[in-house]
Amino acid sequence: MKTTTLIAALGLALLPAAAALADHEHADPKMEHAEHMAAHAAASYEIGALRIETPFARASLPNQPVGGGFFTVTNTGTGDDRLIAAGTSPEQADRTEIHEMSMDGQVMKMRQLADGLPIPAGATVELKPGGYHLMMMGLKQPLVEGETVTVWLTFEKAGTIEIPLAIGAPNAKDGGQGHMTHGN
Repeated sequence: MKTTTLIAALGLALLPAAAALADHEHADPKMEHAEHMAAHAAASYEIGALRIETPFARASLPNQPVGGGFFTVTNTGTGDDRLIAAGTSPEQADRTEIHEMSMDGQVMKMRQLADGLPIPAGATVELKPGGYHLMMMGLKQPLVEGETVTVWLTFEKAGTIEIPLAIGAPNAKDGGQGHMTHGN
């Protein structure tokens, strides 16, 4: 009788652990990806008076030769700064440029910002799809959803910093998990 009671008690004690393990094994991969993206979206990086937040990239499609990188940079200082260069590893892309998309009449045009992107004192500049962005040219490997790609950013006054871009869906609109869904 004591053996049966002990076995039953041990079984009841292990149930929560078994349930937790079962939940982990059957976790929704999309939920894990959303948690991954949310963790990166909450990340903040600082260099000098600049704070960089919500860094992300979009997954590339098969044979896509370019990929976009996005983030928000806030200049908390009293002097203007400028994003003058960006890059990633040579194994990832040939080069990275700073681009702007804007309407010219009825036509959306994209151009490289040869003089960089001004980050005025006290201002927040958003690099986002359809606006300012990083363009990784000559991708040598795809940008895979759920992974990260590290880029370096050089600012005229603050210096250089490396940040990871969480790779979202090919149509991701921002680094937050609420907009990282498939099929939007």
